[in-house]
Amino acid sequence: MTVDPSSLIVAVASAVSTAVLGVDVPEEVQEPAAALAASIEQGAADLGAQLDDAFASLPVEVQAPARQAVADTQELLAGVTDPHTPESSATETDVAVSPAPDGAPTIAAPAARPNPWGIDFGASTGTPAAGRPALLPQIPAIVPGTSLAPIGAIAVFAPWLKKAGSICEGVTAPVLAALYSVENGFRYGPTAPISPVGARGPGQFMPGTWDAYGKDADGDGKADVLGVADPVMASGHLLCDNWSRIEAWKSAGRVTGDTLGLTLASYNAGLGAVLRSGGMPSGLPDYENQTKPYVAKILAARPVFERLLAPFVALGLPAANDIGQRVIDAAFRYLGLPYVWGGGNIDGPSGGGFDCSGLTSFAMHAATGIALPRTSETQWHVGVEVPLAEARPGDLVFGNWQSAGPGHVGIYIGGGQMVHAPTTGDVVRIGDVFPDMRARRIV
Repeated sequence: MTVDPSSLIVAVASAVSTAVLGVDVPEEVQEPAAALAASIEQGAADLGAQLDDAFASLPVEVQAPARQAVADTQELLAGVTDPHTPESSATETDVAVSPAPDGAPTIAAPAARPNPWGIDFGASTGTPAAGRPALLPQIPAIVPGTSLAPIGAIAVFAPWLKKAGSICEGVTAPVLAALYSVENGFRYGPTAPISPVGARGPGQFMPGTWDAYGKDADGDGKADVLGVADPVMASGHLLCDNWSRIEAWKSAGRVTGDTLGLTLASYNAGLGAVLRSGGMPSGLPDYENQTKPYVAKILAARPVFERLLAPFVALGLPAANDIGQRVIDAAFRYLGLPYVWGGGNIDGPSGGGFDCSGLTSFAMHAATGIALPRTSETQWHVGVEVPLAEARPGDLVFGNWQSAGPGHVGIYIGGGQMVHAPTTGDVVRIGDVFPDMRARRIV
């Protein structure tokens, strides 16, 4: 048996993160556990090298028993964590990172180590206009077989998932999110993987289907299969059309089965496969080995995404073309990026991150073209104050009051929450509005 010490440590990290994220526990418990899981995983490679050195230093006759003992421990841990961790796949890998001139990470070669809890650096070139998250904290794939889901990517997709999830009653935002997790792990942009049969973008559209459903949903002048808005809306319309057809076939006695399950099967195998089978596609190897597991994964993941989308969808974010939502979307690109004192400006992060006013400066400028003053104290004097109870998503919220003015600023997202860069040692994140905060409307 070959010993992989890194996998043993990854199993421990996965057990910690899965145990905590799988239940409703206070944030003050979740955050230290998440940090612990991340730090454990980051030490895996070093520990592996240390163990190899230790094995080599042992007498030859005891090296094999020592390796076997570690392997037995690894196997025991795997038995505990396997039900909660994703199956291995070619897409669930870390990426190596090289620094860009402004401190934002860029893609290098992929590594082969599993990553049930870690940091996904996306495919950003460091240029905010690229529209790609620069640094996204990940959650583990709770349902085996689904791809890792970057929280920041879910936040970027959330307004469009909400909009597409309202096209018809049967296809909701969590259903669409679960489908996108299974299809391509929310990966979008020019570097998003293309399937072996040529399916493209986060919705994995084949060319013919995209020709029929791909529209310019976000008003940028093109129907972009690799983007966010256009594929999500296309998926919503396709699924809702299929839902209606399947309901009609059921009423006519031509097919039987759960309408949602059959609709999801049609996204994978085609609507004709549902009609030919009189229900769930079956009989052919592709249907048995791909379509049926595909539907099961999405249905199993739906409750997970009902929880994950709650901060972004259930709290009632505004329509995605609203100017306040554009401010929020700009900040959401950098969820997980480290806090750096003095970091960031209208051009994006600097020194590897943002401070609170650097983040608001960037997001407001990216969305509106308005160049705010650089500090929270001076930003307080822009726009007009509104009662916090009347704050709208995209308004700025100020707190930590001192003699010179507010010492902190964030961007209100609704539901008593904001996106902000909190303090040294933390990252850009979503959090509760402080009790002493006051709001100002810039636009």
